[in-house]
Amino acid sequence: MKSPVHRCRDVEHGRGHSGSDVITASAASAMWFIKDACGIVCAIITWLLVLYAEFVVLFVMLLPSKNLTYSIVNGTLFNTLAFLALASHLRAMCTDPGAVPKGNATKEYIESLQLKPGQVVYKCPKCCSIKPDRAHHCSVCKRCIRKMDHHCPWVNNCVGENNQKYFVLFTMYIALISLHSLAMVVFHFLYCFEDDWTKCSSFSPPATVILLILLCFEGLLFLIFTSVMFGTQVHSICTDETGIERLKGETGKWGKVPCWEALRAAFGGPFSLAWCSPFSGLGCGRGAPEHVAVPQGDIIEEDVIEIPLN
Repeated sequence: MKSPVHRCRDVEHGRGHSGSDVITASAASAMWFIKDACGIVCAIITWLLVLYAEFVVLFVMLLPSKNLTYSIVNGTLFNTLAFLALASHLRAMCTDPGAVPKGNATKEYIESLQLKPGQVVYKCPKCCSIKPDRAHHCSVCKRCIRKMDHHCPWVNNCVGENNQKYFVLFTMYIALISLHSLAMVVFHFLYCFEDDWTKCSSFSPPATVILLILLCFEGLLFLIFTSVMFGTQVHSICTDETGIERLKGETGKWGKVPCWEALRAAFGGPFSLAWCSPFSGLGCGRGAPEHVAVPQGDIIEEDVIEIPLN
């Protein structure tokens, strides 16, 4: 029996059911959001942890400081990095990672690809889509994702072809603010040991110590975690090999590109300050995700489809 067509239609085109776990908008806005409870909770926790660090840095260490220059310089630097970290998180979470349209495994759509006789295409049995090369199905997003590296609950999204830059920037900026906050905690402790504890903070000495220890623990934990993630992501880009490809042993099945070319493709063009900006779009001819009309027709039963079609 053929797959039920109404369960395998692309939600971007208004043919999905109302219980979809993905919210997308039109091609013009390219909005994307995954309705996953665990991911939403993790994303909220991420923002709360950054806001906690912001609170301790500003109200426990910088504002009570007698050195105005020290407070202005460190406050400006920390707030800039924190803003860029949260902006990168938002872009990584709300950018389509490279989802393949659902329900395009139809005879009409495959014929529109104008493939040569003898070529073979593969249908994803879970989302009824024709899988491009290097695409993998995500059980959380319930979509096939181009160049899927992994699904990250902290950004409530897959890390894929279209949003890997923002995920790399997120891990980098979180690592930087973690390192910066740890340095300020060390200097603040040294300052308080030399001075009266009641004068080095607007909070009581026990409350100050507890807040600083919690920030120190948070900063150390996330410095290690995000530094490792940043390193693995840059390594994946340079080797032109995603995490899931390495895990499944799919290496060497495609023509790899040089490291610098892969970095340019991931970050959107030649090296510039735009690489460090979560507000710059991705260039290199990638453009916005395609949202083209899928030709109507019945979903093909076979998962391995050889051209020409019968």
